[in-house]
Amino acid sequence: MRYLIVSDIHGNKEALDAVLFHAAGLYDRIVCCGDLVGYGPDPNAVVDWARANLHAVIRGNHDKGCAGLEDLEWFNPLARAVCEWTARQLTAANLEYLRELPAGPLDVDGFQLVHGSPLDEDEYVVSLADARNIFPYMEADLVFFGHTHIQCAWARRDGRFETIRRLRPGDPDLYLNVVQDGAYLVNPGSVGQPRDGDPRAAYALFDTRTKELIQRRCRYDSSRTRRRILEFGLPEPLASRLETGR
Repeated sequence: MRYLIVSDIHGNKEALDAVLFHAAGLYDRIVCCGDLVGYGPDPNAVVDWARANLHAVIRGNHDKGCAGLEDLEWFNPLARAVCEWTARQLTAANLEYLRELPAGPLDVDGFQLVHGSPLDEDEYVVSLADARNIFPYMEADLVFFGHTHIQCAWARRDGRFETIRRLRPGDPDLYLNVVQDGAYLVNPGSVGQPRDGDPRAAYALFDTRTKELIQRRCRYDSSRTRRRILEFGLPEPLASRLETGR
């Protein structure tokens, strides 16, 4: 089975559409590591798409915040403002969908989905040191996570911990073979708001038969997303950061 793995779409329909076009014909099912909404101007369009197309999805912290399941006092001012706006925009059906999303870890066809980490759905995993602390508690040899908006991967192979080389802006796809007797912690990156210095939308592909994992980026026209963020009166930094990927 071929999977398209996405995360942190954050209401950015233009980026999502670009990813689906870029990956067309390369997957059989789509799974998501959380945060369908928050930050972007199209929460209903993204949740409508999720309800119709996702094979599996878990909740992210913004999904919880917008659905009233998380105390927004823990959010920074930008995130809090857009969560409050998003909650007002969402239809009753889409709010209920977000409220019913499961927490990770979620088992899918031999791998797992989490938002932050297998230990805490709100944990930020950003370094090899963070990953080393998580590997002993993983219940699957391949775990996909999101939350940080940074496309990255770590491996434990032959008793050694490794950082998988990251794609640089403009780099072609990064291929990784998920070998037997290894363990992998993989962030497909953010579709809707990358923060690793590369403004291209990020995603991953995984083939359960060949064990081939591909991390990919694709360009999209963020100008419409930026314009609509400002038209809705959302904070300006949410628009400008889409240009820089920060």
